Amino acid sequence: MKDPADTAYPPALVFFLLLSLLSSGCTRNSGGSRIIEDTRADRDGLTRILLYYDMEGLSGQDIITSIDFPRPEYFRARELLTADVNAVIEGLFAGGADSVFVVDAHGSFNPEPDILLEKMDRRARMLFKKERFQPYVDLLTENEYDGIVAVGMHSRTGGGGFGEHTVNLGTEWILNGMSINESEIIAYSWGRERVPLIFVSGDDKLAAQLSWMTWLEYVTVKEAVNINTAVLRPVDEVHAEMTAAARRAVEHIGTMKSAALTGPVTASLRVQPPADLSLLAGVPGIDYHDETVTFTADDFGAAYDGIRAFMRVAQAGYINIAAELFLGQGQDAFMQFKDAIFDEWQKAALEKSETPSQEQGASTGSERRYFGST
Repeated sequence: MKDPADTAYPPALVFFLLLSLLSSGCTRNSGGSRIIEDTRADRDGLTRILLYYDMEGLSGQDIITSIDFPRPEYFRARELLTADVNAVIEGLFAGGADSVFVVDAHGSFNPEPDILLEKMDRRARMLFKKERFQPYVDLLTENEYDGIVAVGMHSRTGGGGFGEHTVNLGTEWILNGMSINESEIIAYSWGRERVPLIFVSGDDKLAAQLSWMTWLEYVTVKEAVNINTAVLRPVDEVHAEMTAAARRAVEHIGTMKSAALTGPVTASLRVQPPADLSLLAGVPGIDYHDETVTFTADDFGAAYDGIRAFMRVAQAGYINIAAELFLGQGQDAFMQFKDAIFDEWQKAALEKSETPSQEQGASTGSERRYFGST
């Protein structure tokens, strides 16, 4: 049998095959780690948009602690958040969106959404569930969205942006050799369904990090000087740009691209204070060195789950800070901290030894609602 490599193809056929590849709407970067594709075909003639919001990349905001409930400055930031989101919603509907769904992706520890629901544009719908969920990955089968929008976003850890971090404080996500931000996590997650990220707002450092998404409508709301200092732009000017950019994003949604990671995915979690992975040092089978743990996953979803698991280990650094804080407040405060740990230990043991009650699991009449990263 003749080796296909020895086959001589006519020049015209070679040109046709090359042209087909170039026009297929699918390109890979030189490392083969990222794939950019045309979006999936519209299935019902309706345009549904999913809007994520965070708080570090808000317009009019230059106080880093304003992201943290229940500090006094947080309540002013809620007003800023609501105004930014409403400016974008206005543009989305002006561009032809049939529906807009909003999800909380911040996580301020406020049991209610960070946005002021009573002031949010009533044309949009706030998403919530009766159980905890991870908004970046757990909504792919909830609805058939046509485009994803992210408002108030921020730079990755180490990226020089205002309020920079990746999901948790002090953690850096590295996938297929690329240090990524949360906007890219959203893009890669939805890229599995070939749904495009079409609009993002945040600071100038994030803008640079997302410049490879040449189709993206991006609005720079401020210039980051460092993690806690920013030069603000006039809010009215920013809101006008947000509305215009969101409108363009929907009007041109058919030309947008989706982005995904090719598998297997090499995933790393690198930490800096307050996060700490030193508990992994010396654990057999764990690739850990230089404050970084690395593993290989079959695909993006498995890589995401693995990094989130290691992030729980990294939170040991937070616990160490808490212990030192209590110890510094005197023996009584430290003993309260230790007693709380002992109480949980004993409570869990006693619950396991008791006969399950028939009443267990009964509804209390006031079910908790979860809005995402609360």
